[in-house]
Amino acid sequence: MIWTQTPEKKFPPSGSGAESGRRRPSRKGLRRRLNATILIATLGAFGFGYDTGVIAGALPFISRPASQGGFDLTPATEGLVTASLLVGAAGGAIAAGRVADWWGRRRTMLGIAVVFVAGALGCALSPNLTVIIVTRVILGLAVGGASTIVPMFIGELAPASRRGQLVSRNELMIITGELVAYICNAVLGAWGDQMHAWRWMLGLAAVPAAALWIGAHFIPESPRWLVSQRRHAEAHEVLRRFRHEDPAPEVHTIEHLVTKTAAAQKNSRQHLHTPWVRRITLIGIGYGAMFQLCGVNAVLYFAPTLLMQTGLGTNAALVGTIGNGVIALASTIVGLRIVAHRDRRAMLRIGGIGIICSHVALGLAFMLPASLSRSYLILALMMVFLAFNETFTSIVFWLMMSEIFPLRVRGVGMGVAIMFQWLSNAAVTQMFPVMISHLGGTTFLIFAVLNIGVLAFQLKFLPETRNKSLEQLEKQLANGQSGKEPIETGAGSASEAEVRPDSGTGTGSQGYSESRT
Repeated sequence: MIWTQTPEKKFPPSGSGAESGRRRPSRKGLRRRLNATILIATLGAFGFGYDTGVIAGALPFISRPASQGGFDLTPATEGLVTASLLVGAAGGAIAAGRVADWWGRRRTMLGIAVVFVAGALGCALSPNLTVIIVTRVILGLAVGGASTIVPMFIGELAPASRRGQLVSRNELMIITGELVAYICNAVLGAWGDQMHAWRWMLGLAAVPAAALWIGAHFIPESPRWLVSQRRHAEAHEVLRRFRHEDPAPEVHTIEHLVTKTAAAQKNSRQHLHTPWVRRITLIGIGYGAMFQLCGVNAVLYFAPTLLMQTGLGTNAALVGTIGNGVIALASTIVGLRIVAHRDRRAMLRIGGIGIICSHVALGLAFMLPASLSRSYLILALMMVFLAFNETFTSIVFWLMMSEIFPLRVRGVGMGVAIMFQWLSNAAVTQMFPVMISHLGGTTFLIFAVLNIGVLAFQLKFLPETRNKSLEQLEKQLANGQSGKEPIETGAGSASEAEVRPDSGTGTGSQGYSESRT
């Protein structure tokens, strides 16, 4: 049955006859309903992953001469085609949060699905280079929107005790989408029409987007958004469908948090005049801008191209890229387990050192004499690099984006930081094929040097956020402390249900909101 809105009404108090007389589903039934709803929402994350991963396999075919069905790309235009999606994503990430505050999370997801379909089909049917660049910018709007809205919706619907676990499924679906894209690339590259293989690769992105559009008709609106619109009875009804306990106290809690967040974020730009607020906000924005200097997306987007330069054929390179996807997915699963038990800064230190060493090893491997063994060595080193990045660095980045900013500048800070992350991603992606073309393996040595600076910045400036509530972190920073001091579990730390009650519930562009343990 399609979810329909109910007229505004006062919901019955806890324990009333109207509430207790209803037959409540079992806990298992409620859990299945919640899991199904989140699965539908994360189709947006799957599309995000597919659209960012599919270009890796499509690019070698698009780069071919027009007589072979391509657009005869140069290294510069390869970067432009790839980076155009990321420029659109920067705009989509900023705009989606505002649209969702006005239009609602569910309807915004429906709109994102439409843009996904239009962008995917536009890319697949592009007659020339200009059109594919424009349509990839359009597709990027949907990718950026999904990066904001999907975790926001999950965080606002999930119960506090399971919120971190459920929001983490967003990251898993992104990586799964990338892996499926690599598999489709390999299959179409080996057995598809070589003239039009890249069009099928890009066009298949419309399938999960269409599934999201259909599925979004069967899921409810976010209770958080309904409360913000003073539609408390509808919020109560939504929560009743997903909670075994009486949802009335949770509705009252949400109302309190909505009021608190709105008050804290009022005139947020004026709060930037406070020295400690301005300092931590600039640190967060700098962290967002530097994140992509690790080079992970450059490796993911251009993995087949790099492997082909080592001497592998197109089909062998596409199959080899599947290994990258498998490692990325497995590493993400491992990272989600580790992050619950290790401090954020310790994970960044391990990941940063591993990334630096991997780049040095890749740079040296490219200097070896050309051979099949060198090709396999480079592929193996790519996997080592991805394992360090996905296990330790990427997970911590998205977690800290939801943890580091003070509540009073949360919307502005997260929006700007995530915008810079996308723009930095676009800049690195644009430059990477040109650098590889002119510098070869030296490119990875340059990345190693850059990541020494990134790691130094992280260790010098980033606070420790694990086990700290927003109030605890703000108190440390306001008192002139660095915030680097960890808080051990059981020593006054916040519990799972208490950590960041407002995380991911503010307005504006928010990346992986409530993505924390």
